[in-house]
Amino acid sequence: MSYQNPVPTVDIIIELLDRPHRPIVLIERHNPPLGWAIPGGFVDYGETVETAARREALEETGLEVELIEQFHVYSDPARDRRKHTISIVFLATAKGEPKAGDDAKGIEIFESWRVPENLCFDHDIILRDYWQYRHYRIRPR
Repeated sequence: MSYQNPVPTVDIIIELLDRPHRPIVLIERHNPPLGWAIPGGFVDYGETVETAARREALEETGLEVELIEQFHVYSDPARDRRKHTISIVFLATAKGEPKAGDDAKGIEIFESWRVPENLCFDHDIILRDYWQYRHYRIRPR
């Protein structure tokens, strides 16, 4: 019997503590789907989601992050055109200069008022939820 199960992923919203307004780090993807994205990726077999989040953050941004909290889980089957994924989103903090790595073509630091429009996956929804939580403490449902 063959099972089709969703694939677990992590996304890490990284706030930079050593900059005014605590901006976040986004990567420009090197592989399809192209555009800007929250750093993240697939959870490896035998790995906790927390370990995956720290590993993906380091691989894609060069930053060692401190995970602050598990923010929310996003599981819409249409969130990734390639396959059904479930993303566990973490809020994290870091200091230092991010550097594009792994499958990141580019990397930038963004304040809430200048996030790019060409975001991948459902990252526009995730960031909207994050900003509501960050500014008004309203959690996504």
